[in-house]
Amino acid sequence: MAAGRFPSFGLATPPAPRAIGADEAIALLKGGQAKPASLLAYGNGRSYGDSCQNEAGAVVDMRSLNRIHAFNAETGVLEADAGVLLSDIIAHAAPYGFFPAVVPGTQFVTLGGAIANDVHGKNHHRRGTFGCHVESFTLLRSDGKTHRCSATDNTRLFAATIGGMGLTGLILSASIRLMRVHSLDIVEKATPFRDLCEFFDLAEAADQANEYAVAWIDQLAGGRNSGRGLLLSGNHAEHGSHAASCVGGNFSVPVQPPFNVLNRPFLTAFNAAYRWRKSRATVPRQAGYQGFFFPLDGVRDWNRLYGPKGLFQHQSVVPEETAREAVPALLAAARQAGQGSFLTVLKRFGSIRSPALLSFPRPGYTLTLDFPNRGAATLTLLRELDRITVEAGGAVNPYKDARMGAEIFASSFPEWQRLEALRDHAFMSDFWARTAKRLDARRGSVEAAE
Repeated sequence: MAAGRFPSFGLATPPAPRAIGADEAIALLKGGQAKPASLLAYGNGRSYGDSCQNEAGAVVDMRSLNRIHAFNAETGVLEADAGVLLSDIIAHAAPYGFFPAVVPGTQFVTLGGAIANDVHGKNHHRRGTFGCHVESFTLLRSDGKTHRCSATDNTRLFAATIGGMGLTGLILSASIRLMRVHSLDIVEKATPFRDLCEFFDLAEAADQANEYAVAWIDQLAGGRNSGRGLLLSGNHAEHGSHAASCVGGNFSVPVQPPFNVLNRPFLTAFNAAYRWRKSRATVPRQAGYQGFFFPLDGVRDWNRLYGPKGLFQHQSVVPEETAREAVPALLAAARQAGQGSFLTVLKRFGSIRSPALLSFPRPGYTLTLDFPNRGAATLTLLRELDRITVEAGGAVNPYKDARMGAEIFASSFPEWQRLEALRDHAFMSDFWARTAKRLDARRGSVEAAE
């Protein structure tokens, strides 16, 4: 298969050099012929970094496994292949009054990808992560066996595969619990805040009162306007549409421009326009779900606007007790570096635990920043953001990352060795190779020296 069809969404890392179909990978695994580090499932390529790349072997195109097998309109339990998109699940369940309990910022992720990354949404305080709503899945490993995994069957593999970034085997299908909703439409309200102190004062109450809550930050604003933004809250409308709207958007970026279009003048204008448009919703208004959950899905291939060097996304989470110092420090570091973030999102994670062995969300506040890839200057900034995060007792999101060091990963996920112990030897990612495997090699060297 053509390698160029399998990039990461950030476009800052090379696309997969080799890809094979799901049927071929299944045959290799069932026949016990899969070589070490030769495989990695590839869903729909919405991971920003290199957790979906495998330079040492091949990525497995899972998009041919795209059937919904069953749906119980009484319980909301849906069974589908791992390559089914969330957009397909939404369209299938909407007429029955159901919606995924957790959705990330794009509906164009596969079911298997959502499980493997244990994605989170705007309602973590109410519903936890995607993994909290997984009933079971089938996992094919290099022992040639298909394992049914759930909270009661193959429990160690169940926990390791949720949030395991595709390293425990090939997820073939899964059953998930959807949640019943009044409608797909959202009653949205925007609450402006002058600075981050005001946001922190508002955030917990917003979580308690609403199913969904997230803040947009005007990251370029400095001086007296530093930290200003909008707290966007929402709930499913009691009287609204039960029909999924068309996906894909009316606009697209058909070719990649030779330079970064999202420069500072553009970002300044965008922030002003976004703030003005959303501020009109200070009185609750009913709107379609697409604009609330998936605003960037309306422009196909919008990541191309960053130019040929792509973008880096940095998502961090810091504990509540350090957030009031750490979040302003993260934003200040970006401003001082002269780097503007296209869309800056801040939200509060709740205390609902994921069944995952390694899961990024934890109680506290999570900040997401997008930066055009400007080479060494951007990498220096990202290392500073890593430092601030870890010193605050926080973590950096691995499935949004393309360059964090092994030590930052170990600080973010001190129990990474438990996943390594359950990793299928036939599966590897570029992310795991440059973080966990380096740590593993260092540990082995120390033990040998002793």
